[in-house]
Amino acid sequence: MNEQTRIEIEEVDAVPRPPRAMVEDAESPAAKLERKRDYLEGFLAQKPPVSHVGEPGGDLYEAVVAALKDIFDPEIPVNIYDLGLIYGVDVTADGDAKVTMTLTTPHCPVAESMPGEVELRVGAVPGVRDAEVLLVWDPPWGPDKMTDEARLELGML
Repeated sequence: MNEQTRIEIEEVDAVPRPPRAMVEDAESPAAKLERKRDYLEGFLAQKPPVSHVGEPGGDLYEAVVAALKDIFDPEIPVNIYDLGLIYGVDVTADGDAKVTMTLTTPHCPVAESMPGEVELRVGAVPGVRDAEVLLVWDPPWGPDKMTDEARLELGML
């Protein structure tokens, strides 16, 4: 054995027994649920750091999305964002917003007025310098583009 390695041995007569688990000491289901809820709320409330205001999560981008969520389809009681009519939102650092959208059908009764309303609402968002709406038909809109919230509202879930 090496001189530098030394093992010391201690002799003991007895080791105290660990305490036994008692039912009274267990966390109640309500307390456990509250602890988990607090943890989840704190976790979900955290937002990732945003490097650009026009990116998803950025203030200007989120303000444009909020404006889009205020526009409702006149025939369906769901906003156009959750309905899946908005295919893309691009916001530049200069405040130019470009919204790519579609309609439920090319013969939609609001085909002439809806893009103009979207342009006006997005252009009215503080910080947006210019708003442009690009109306596309490909890919065509379908119910699969709706959010779960929209499906729930329409009784499709």
